[in-house]
Amino acid sequence: MDTRIRDLLQQIEALEGDLRTALHERESRVNFTLRGKRVEFEREIRQAHHKLKRNFFRWLITDRPQNLITGPIIYGMIVPLLFADLFVTFYQACCFPIYGIAKVRRADYIVFDRHQLGYLNLVERIHCEYCSYANGLMAYLTEIIARTELYFCPIKHARKVLGTHAHYAQFLAYGDSADFHARLEAFRRASKSPDGFRPPPGGKGPGAQASSSCEDCEPQTASKSAPSA
Repeated sequence: MDTRIRDLLQQIEALEGDLRTALHERESRVNFTLRGKRVEFEREIRQAHHKLKRNFFRWLITDRPQNLITGPIIYGMIVPLLFADLFVTFYQACCFPIYGIAKVRRADYIVFDRHQLGYLNLVERIHCEYCSYANGLMAYLTEIIARTELYFCPIKHARKVLGTHAHYAQFLAYGDSADFHARLEAFRRASKSPDGFRPPPGGKGPGAQASSSCEDCEPQTASKSAPSA
């Protein structure tokens, strides 16, 4: 990975952080405050939400009743989701301490708060929280598997791949075999950080093009301690 690509990736990461901040500031204008896991709206907002709430029978008639046909299929997916959650969490708990990989915090990915919206009826709240679990779970599992890949095989594919994880851009180029094992160890040392590998500005990391010096293999790791699951 050359310096220009690394700089572009750092700019993208900074812009994504600015975007998240801007979106949060915009959302905060809706006049709600967070008190722990509790979301509190101003009185006028709560009253407006309550007026928008549809009772079950009105919702059943107006909100695409044909969707009920697929209900058993959609909610039947909870079985494989729960098994995936159980087994991958078990894998992380058993193996990550052995590998020395920082654990992924489940609570950072799976969040339940949509049930606190007063304009949703009971069925809509169940739908929303089910979607929250399924999508949060996929992100949680993806990060666990991504950190596993970073530890065992941080190599890019020869073909373009859609939907790559956050660590993929730092992986080694396909076919770049020079100093492979030394750079693989650099990735493994970097995996002890909860943020994974983050190269210094203008510096080189394990994903950079190999040189004759192993000093290029040293990653920069975060100073904060790894979170626990």
